[in-house]
Amino acid sequence: MTRRLLVTAALPYANGPIHIGHLVEYLQTDIWVRFQKLRGNRCLYICADDTHGTAIMIRARGEGRSEIELIEETSEAHQRDFAGFGIEFDHYGSTNSEENRTLCHQIWQSLRDANLVVQRSVEQLYDPEAETFLADRFVRGTCPKCGTPDQAGDNCNCGHTYSPTELIDPVSTLSGATPVIKEAEHLFVELEKLHDFLSEWVSNSGALQPETANYLKGHFLAEELRDWDISRPAPYFGFEIPDAPGNYWYVWFDAPIGYIASTQQWCNANGEDLADWWKSDDCEVHHFIGKDITYFHTLFWPGMLKTAGFSLPTKVHIHGFLNVNGKKMSKSDGTFVKAETFLKHIDPSALRYFYATKLSSRVEDLDLGVEEFVEKVNSDLVGKVVNLASRVGKFASRTGLAPSYPDDGGLFQAAAAKGDEIAAAYEEGEFSKAMRLIMELADAANPFVEHAKPWEMNKDPERQDELRDVCTVALNLFRQLAVYLAPVLPELANKCGDLLGEPITSWEQSQTPLVDRGVNKFQRMMDRVKTEDLEAMMEESKDEAAQETDAAATNPFNDSDQPLKDEPLADEITIDDFMKVDLRVARVLSAEHVPEANKLLKLTLGLGGDETRQVFAGIKAAYDPEKLVGRLVVMVANLKPRKMRFGLSEGMVTAAGPGGEEVFVLGIDDGALPGQRVH
Repeated sequence: MTRRLLVTAALPYANGPIHIGHLVEYLQTDIWVRFQKLRGNRCLYICADDTHGTAIMIRARGEGRSEIELIEETSEAHQRDFAGFGIEFDHYGSTNSEENRTLCHQIWQSLRDANLVVQRSVEQLYDPEAETFLADRFVRGTCPKCGTPDQAGDNCNCGHTYSPTELIDPVSTLSGATPVIKEAEHLFVELEKLHDFLSEWVSNSGALQPETANYLKGHFLAEELRDWDISRPAPYFGFEIPDAPGNYWYVWFDAPIGYIASTQQWCNANGEDLADWWKSDDCEVHHFIGKDITYFHTLFWPGMLKTAGFSLPTKVHIHGFLNVNGKKMSKSDGTFVKAETFLKHIDPSALRYFYATKLSSRVEDLDLGVEEFVEKVNSDLVGKVVNLASRVGKFASRTGLAPSYPDDGGLFQAAAAKGDEIAAAYEEGEFSKAMRLIMELADAANPFVEHAKPWEMNKDPERQDELRDVCTVALNLFRQLAVYLAPVLPELANKCGDLLGEPITSWEQSQTPLVDRGVNKFQRMMDRVKTEDLEAMMEESKDEAAQETDAAATNPFNDSDQPLKDEPLADEITIDDFMKVDLRVARVLSAEHVPEANKLLKLTLGLGGDETRQVFAGIKAAYDPEKLVGRLVVMVANLKPRKMRFGLSEGMVTAAGPGGEEVFVLGIDDGALPGQRVH
């Protein structure tokens, strides 16, 4: 029976590029989805960029552009990198969408209606340099339980969870500053009220790997669940909470809802009903995630879904991290490789296959050893699989395939009989097992060609029928392998389809040989991976990391050069020219709107004693008049008065910015006195 499956991979954060560590998950998911489609199941692969949070806000501010511009540019780059590795989404969206906002409101109201939301004052870490409250991910410090340094803001490698305020020697990852503690009102979801449901789901749903279920039961469900801090005060880039103005949903609230919102966008474009995918017992929901976000996807997320009446996950497939040469990925070692850098040097099919040989259904870390990578790809794919086609392809373009399938000693039927076992391995996420089974078939097939020696038959005009039979067997065994490998190597499957004139579209094509047809001109299927290409890739990655370090050293605040591009520096002047401008400290004594002007505020500035100036400043869109009163500003005090229809303007207030709402009046530190000259 045809199954209906909704499949998601975790949403990549829009604050950086895709690297080969990320690709473990997206390739794992893509392989599983391609397998399901090859089996004839209706499978929808949904993803989106995770776009909200403090980091996006801070980066956009530093680059002198809006958050929208930043996340749109990042989305294009992410989708380009994914496409480069053959990862095909049915829909790729963004959490910053109206569909997501609407669903957030809906699920939030469900939590309110279930009496799961409470408000209380909390102490939170605040970055005094970045001038923002810090989300958990932007704080690192020493674990308060085991003493391990450089741990995340909310959990340690030892498994202990905590509040960022409990960290020893915390540091802001945004600025490197030592955070201070500030108090703010926060909203919480009382997860403990869902304890019984979550315990039952974790223990008996079958949605989790046994080791994951045991971990949750031992570390979290064995005691009272902590309330989930679900809001963040302004400033924050995200969705404002409708019944709590000035507060925004924490990114871990709206990010997973993005799965549903992205599905909604696909439904809107394809005339489908969202309920058929997210509120139907006939649809399976599968999440693929890394082990670092287990807590959110196996406790918070099921609780939200249950409360709001959406389908619970059928399966949460959790994978480990990527190491390179036995060590954590490192920029200084050149092993922290961006997706776009990999694509410059190595065929992406090589990485797809190598990851497949390492992935299982267990939560295990993967290791990309450079020597093993080169050996495995070249030996398995080039030396075994592609070798079957390349040894006969040129001859077969002339001979075609035999009218009926020749005797091959039972090779094709034996491989066909393995189809169910290989399919079961794919289904269970045991990709490494599937690859072993497929390579065993390749090992059995190659001796047939080696023993037949078609290159010698080609020289003998009287053996052309034999040659055609050998080509027929070799190409059908190759095609059988290409079908089995199609989820992992879609490009190879496409080339096989082009060669034999029949695209690979179904798993069942592995069960019946092709006969009595022509063969197209043979094209090279795959090149060997060279160690020197990998070394060049890692050297480039080192250079990129060094350039980022240099840029950070010369521009530690990541300030954009766009303002200088918009308004280049003026021609040089002398000190005498500058001294003609009399800049003075002034205090704003009064400020009011000019009703007949769209841009102006009328200011009365005090220079000390009874000395005042009336100034009309174009800052109406940026400032409320009452908030300016009492503030120290810098004014041009010797500017020739200008008669305006609103009155006489006797100077100018100094400010920066392009205009409109982006105008920033220059201030001066406390202690300066009105009337003092600015040098």
